[in-house]
Amino acid sequence: MTNQNYFDLYELKSPSREDVRVIFTPQNGIVKYQYQIIKDGTAGTLIPVQNNRPVTILMSETGNYQIRVIAYLANQSIEITSGTYMIDKEAPVLEVGESVLKMELGSTLHPLQGIKAYDAQDGDLLKSVVTNYDELDFTTTGIKDLVYTVSDRAGNTVTKTVHVQVLENHNTELFMIQSGIVSILVVILFMILYYRKSVRMERRISKYAIDPLVDNSLSVFDNLHHIYDKMLHYVGNVLKKSVFLMKYAKRYDKYLGIIDKRYKESIDLVANKVVMGFIFLAIAIFSKTIQYQILEPYEMIFPYLFGFYIPDALYIYKYKRYRNHLENDLLQAIIVMNNAFKSGRSITQAIDLVTHELDGPIAEEFKKMYLEISFGLSIDVVFKRFAKRIELEEVTYLTASLTILNKTGGNIIKVFSSIEKSLFNKKKLKLELASLTGSSKIIVCALFMVPILFILFVSVLNPTYFVPLYTTKLGFLLTIIMILMYIVYIYFVRKIMKVRM
Repeated sequence: MTNQNYFDLYELKSPSREDVRVIFTPQNGIVKYQYQIIKDGTAGTLIPVQNNRPVTILMSETGNYQIRVIAYLANQSIEITSGTYMIDKEAPVLEVGESVLKMELGSTLHPLQGIKAYDAQDGDLLKSVVTNYDELDFTTTGIKDLVYTVSDRAGNTVTKTVHVQVLENHNTELFMIQSGIVSILVVILFMILYYRKSVRMERRISKYAIDPLVDNSLSVFDNLHHIYDKMLHYVGNVLKKSVFLMKYAKRYDKYLGIIDKRYKESIDLVANKVVMGFIFLAIAIFSKTIQYQILEPYEMIFPYLFGFYIPDALYIYKYKRYRNHLENDLLQAIIVMNNAFKSGRSITQAIDLVTHELDGPIAEEFKKMYLEISFGLSIDVVFKRFAKRIELEEVTYLTASLTILNKTGGNIIKVFSSIEKSLFNKKKLKLELASLTGSSKIIVCALFMVPILFILFVSVLNPTYFVPLYTTKLGFLLTIIMILMYIVYIYFVRKIMKVRM
């Protein structure tokens, strides 16, 4: 007797996505039997049946099954094995890459290029992928929904949609822009060659010419610098008409005279930010043009904002460096003043001596104080203005000490010796603290840079890896959350590492 007579369904010729129930009916003469389910080659537990009744066996999970039965007759046992039951309830995997594609009118789209479809049971299913590509009209602009569908042999189906944005063909505009850029580059190259030729000719005839006493000629770089300054002056005059921008410019008053001497008003610093934003925007447009693409309006925001806020980093860096120089040279200024007092000189003479003995920012500040005293301001007012400009704790102590001495009198040499000693000890403590926390600061800087370097490396290896982060709503939300978490992380780490003295 064959195995088919025992099982109501001996095997499945094709996979099923439904639960499979098999009834095993023992023949007459079998006293008892045991059965077990073998799934994907792994045998399950033997289940005994102590009579001759049929049993229903249920298989409900994905896999390849067989049923093995050991039946017992009066004086012997037999083994019965079924065929294979294939159950596939898992949908196939369909990878379509980017969810949004862009193409220009007249270009060709290959719908199956880069598509992957496979199933754990059936293997590669790329040939089974069906699309609605032939039903879409790519001769008009707009967004077209390209639908991919794939099914396995069990009937499990998966569908994914790719939004194809058909754009107008800008080849003519791109050609004109590229021609203009190439023309400008050719003119610049011609000017450079002409300049080099003029320099060589000047070298040949210089030995036969007499040098002028005053040379008012400007180099190419100086000319460009002069043009840029004129542009800043023009933009600054335009920005002055805005009350909001004038209020915004007041926060840059503390940078005047520190960042660059050519900036006379704080609005000039804002004008520099505006011009830098347009320069970065022009660079972004140029890079897109080289790639035969047009910069979208929303894509113009990021390069402009990046260029607009880049000068802020330079301003802050120069201002901090200026303050560090002041803080480091202040002790030397106190020593010079204290020595001047010991030799019997007045406060005004001590301030004048600092301007001659020292250089750098501290000398400039003491020159301002000396001029203010020369114009009739009192010592108290001059040092209060100095403390307000510098905003250093040491200068505040110095101003308070001089104010008290000027009103009540006292031994100025002892006071300045005490200030000198306290500043020396504080500077020594700062140096010791810097040496102790140097390795920790390096680790913190490395932790700050690791996420940025990771993003750069992955973007170079796989430029489309982070595309879903700014092309989908969920990705955009996750990007904002990650940026906020990174900012909070930097804030708390800096707070933890900062040591106040």
